[in-house]
Amino acid sequence: MDSDLDIARRAKPEPILELAARRLGLPEQALEPFGRYKAKISLAHLEALQQRPDGRLVLVTAISPTPAGEGKTTTVIGLGDALNRLGRRTVIALRQPSLGPVFGFKGGAAGGGRSQVIPMQDINLHFTGDFAAIGLAHNLLAAMLDNHLHQGNALGIDPRRIVWPRVMDLNDRALRNVVIGLGGQAHGVPRESSFDIVAASEVMAIVCLADSLSDLKRRLSRIVVARTMDGRAVTAGDLQAAGAMTVLLRDALQPNLVQTLEGNPALLHGGPFANIAHGCNSVLATRAALKLGEYAVTEAGFGADLGAEKFIDIKCRASGLRPDVVVLVATLRALKFHGGAALSNLHQPDSQALERGLSNLQRHLKNLREVFGLRSVVALNRFEGDLAEEIAMVGRTAQALGAGFALADHWARGGEGAEQLARQVIDQTSQSTGGMRFAYPDQAGLLDKTRTLARDLYGAAEVRATPAALEAIAGLEAEGFANLPVCIAKTPYSFSTDPAMLGAPEGHVLDVREVRLAAGAGFVVMVCGSVMTMPGLPKSPAAHRIDIDPDGGIVGLN
Repeated sequence: MDSDLDIARRAKPEPILELAARRLGLPEQALEPFGRYKAKISLAHLEALQQRPDGRLVLVTAISPTPAGEGKTTTVIGLGDALNRLGRRTVIALRQPSLGPVFGFKGGAAGGGRSQVIPMQDINLHFTGDFAAIGLAHNLLAAMLDNHLHQGNALGIDPRRIVWPRVMDLNDRALRNVVIGLGGQAHGVPRESSFDIVAASEVMAIVCLADSLSDLKRRLSRIVVARTMDGRAVTAGDLQAAGAMTVLLRDALQPNLVQTLEGNPALLHGGPFANIAHGCNSVLATRAALKLGEYAVTEAGFGADLGAEKFIDIKCRASGLRPDVVVLVATLRALKFHGGAALSNLHQPDSQALERGLSNLQRHLKNLREVFGLRSVVALNRFEGDLAEEIAMVGRTAQALGAGFALADHWARGGEGAEQLARQVIDQTSQSTGGMRFAYPDQAGLLDKTRTLARDLYGAAEVRATPAALEAIAGLEAEGFANLPVCIAKTPYSFSTDPAMLGAPEGHVLDVREVRLAAGAGFVVMVCGSVMTMPGLPKSPAAHRIDIDPDGGIVGLN
């Protein structure tokens, strides 16, 4: 069987300037090419696009992820290709891959099989340098903060209350907790610090939520990096860092244009993880897709309890975007895993495990309909050997909850294999809706917002916060941050904070261990359970299998 890399290598992409002109009507001066097959769209042209009407917005999310895989990004690509095949001009908007998963466990994020975005190798590696720019801007602020301490600390910063870590775009557990400034007086002020992965950086979230260069600078200036001895917040603006950070991020704010294997336009921009950040691609890219197509298809990371919730409660709240329909991706194998089947047996018939696992699908569908007021379509990604009677069980479950249902075979057949799904999406978007709702109002307190999500989306009985978390919440509310949305950081593998609690657990406790203010991004992060914002490498990382062949070609990348 051909690997994703083999399939991508055989593709014959259209030069990006020609594709942009032919498919999107974009003039050459609107683009900044990066080689022949990728380009950035200028911010000036994006501003000019705002005069156009919006297309239909399709949000793709999934059931709680499993080791069996669901294929969310692949579904975005296959659905976009299918809608284009049916004569609906469609632009997809995806997140960029992080090098952490590429060299770690999950692999890249360019789709798979016959539903990929290309050039796949570039996209999964350094691409156009956006992640490097975001990491540099973040670390510049960290360096300026430590330099301020070294140069006399005129702001009176308490070194024990610095909250701004450093970042890098690789998994490295040894950097989660570090001591810096060692070596004597000439080398800085010794203090404890830490590293996060770039996708968890507030700068990443700001790039994804900013709607202009001036908005980017305003948001960067609001970043809170530390507290003074008397408890006053110290910002990037106080450190006079926002201007230089904006310079580093000027080009990174421009969305990236590439194409699918079938020659359809794709925007890739931003890459926060939905388990530790808000998990959506940039507002600028999503808006551009809406202006350039009759349909825009985008994704939200991990399961609907994380990515879709944050898309709605954070991204939509900040931008005014509203999805017309949500596609919920599932597979028989993943549902059986949620029903207790062993990973090695997921390819075998097991209607009892499937029936138990359907509880996970049911809760996600109910959340989308009852909490957020959205129409949905279940996309069941088909594997060879899937039984018709088990497929029918999933279809009946979806339809009983008022959702559409479609089999999808785009991994093997490209856009043709997602035409049934595309027709369901077209049908759903042609119907009137009651309008999207947020899970909670702005005026609710931070802990109340967390309790609402825990109860209404996760099925939890209560929220239990550490004394330090409760103190932090009280302090933030006293400073006027109570109106911000909350961003839950937890395991993506369960509705609970325990990844072993599969299906749709009830009555569990959501443990909040830490609270982080992201004032520039405009939300408050509730760190729950044992989730880490700097992942570690597995015992056998993907890096073991990635190599260069004698001709200089890359092998083992997927």
